Amino acid sequence: MTTLMSTHSLQMTAGHLPLLDNLNLSIQSGDRIGLIGANGCGKSSLLSLLAGQCQPHEGRVQQASLCRCEFVAQHLPIRLQSLSTRAVLLDAMGMDPALDWQVDKMLTDLQLEEQAELPVEALSGGQHTRLQLGRALLRQPNLLLLDEPSNHLDLPSLLWLEQFLLGWRGALVLVSHDARLLDRVTSDTLILRDGRIHRFALPCSQARTALAEEDEQTRQRRADEQKEIDRLSASSKRLATWGREHDNEKLVRQAKSMEKRIIKLQEEQSVVAANAPWRLELRGLSLPADALLRLEALDICPAPGLPPLLRAEELRLRSGDRVALLGANGAGKSSLLRQCWSELCTQSPSEGWYWHPGASIAYYDQSLQRLCDEDTLTDALYSLAPLPAVALRQALIRAGFPYSRHGQGVATLSGGERARLLFLALSLGNHHLLWLDEPTNHLDLAGKEELAEALNGFAGGVLLVSHDRDLIEHSCNRFWLIKEGRIVEAHSAERAYAELIDSQQWDPAHDSLDPTSAPQIGIESDEERQLARWYELEALLAADLARKPRHQTPRLQQAWRDELHQLTACLGLNEC
Repeated sequence: MTTLMSTHSLQMTAGHLPLLDNLNLSIQSGDRIGLIGANGCGKSSLLSLLAGQCQPHEGRVQQASLCRCEFVAQHLPIRLQSLSTRAVLLDAMGMDPALDWQVDKMLTDLQLEEQAELPVEALSGGQHTRLQLGRALLRQPNLLLLDEPSNHLDLPSLLWLEQFLLGWRGALVLVSHDARLLDRVTSDTLILRDGRIHRFALPCSQARTALAEEDEQTRQRRADEQKEIDRLSASSKRLATWGREHDNEKLVRQAKSMEKRIIKLQEEQSVVAANAPWRLELRGLSLPADALLRLEALDICPAPGLPPLLRAEELRLRSGDRVALLGANGAGKSSLLRQCWSELCTQSPSEGWYWHPGASIAYYDQSLQRLCDEDTLTDALYSLAPLPAVALRQALIRAGFPYSRHGQGVATLSGGERARLLFLALSLGNHHLLWLDEPTNHLDLAGKEELAEALNGFAGGVLLVSHDRDLIEHSCNRFWLIKEGRIVEAHSAERAYAELIDSQQWDPAHDSLDPTSAPQIGIESDEERQLARWYELEALLAADLARKPRHQTPRLQQAWRDELHQLTACLGLNEC
């Protein structure tokens, strides 16, 4: 395979902390790589380095002349926010009117013809992702760097992305926290941890299992090494004591020699990865009642004064029910939770819904605005979990917020840290009912698994808004589907998915598991790959012939000439 890009001894720091440590990486043509790791470990920073958007503090990124790399960021550049969809695509082509036909074709391929003249700020999250991909594909790349493209996508958009990536035949590096997407579309996995890369020729789930097995072997090896160090330490102390008591210089020298060996063993001791500072846990209480929540005839409005998006009728949620509320983006899922929470806080419910007066209800909002920006970490936690100051400080420290940060303002936290603080507040309470609005947006893979496990063991009731298929299937036992402005009950997650896709007029062919049926947008043809290889061989041969005779490699030169001859015949080129 052809090397498209490589890194050499990359080093990068965040403040005074190392982010990437002496990192070496190679990306070949055809590689399908998933890049995973805990929040804040440096995945997006590494992708930015590969894309040339920032420079490392040490080391270098080397890009082959044949590499046509495009970076698909999470958000469109601010300068494009006021443009129309067509103009954003045309901008990727240098605003050349002669290339309008390419833009029109791309709009069709991306299923954005009807939105061509709309401002991009009016598009949904899934449409933004398609637009970002379209901009990249118009430049005809052979390497895509994708930074969490599945964030905030509804199910139809997520399936579109999955099928597109299955059909993409160039190389790709995909940063994502969606294990199912990674398992489907990647074959290699990079796990970034402690500033270093662990590479596996396996998809995401298998790679995580392999790393866990390596970690267990490392722990066992370290335990054996520690036993030997402890044995030598005891022997050294014993020899030193005997040497002093009996005035035996030989025993003293042996003890000192043994101490040097101990120091060397300690320096070479296997390094065990640090455990996560905090596990996401939720404590729930069951309330023996006919219903914790009843939606009898409730109209859901996106904002006061606007017409309703949705009507919820004849629905009940009891203790033990873990309900997934499913629907396309804009259908009213988050609006339902926001409206009910607002009315619950003001104790002024609209007609048409009811909550049990004895139920303790907690709400996780996807915008994380329940945490006041002006509060310190301690004050923000106290407002949601009013416990003694000592208990709050201990909880913050266990969750990875050291004491020196407790006076820090909430506004200075990253999205992942805000999510951790809000989940910490939920974990400190005993609630009967949880309302969770897209809780996985800022969780890494381990956090998602912990959330699914916590919800499975939650004794109260749960109403969950999410597009994460693994979380829904592993933690929910009931499924409410928004269909034609109403909420209906589905008998399974699979049935809900099928009805949701059908309601969006999804093309069944796009949901095929056969990669050959996937969209072929921006894919290199065989002729293009052969021509790229022809140019590469010409360059290799010329470079080798330019060396001094004693440094040339005649065997490789002959192999390159033979392959050039075959490619010349295939491409119909005239040989010189």
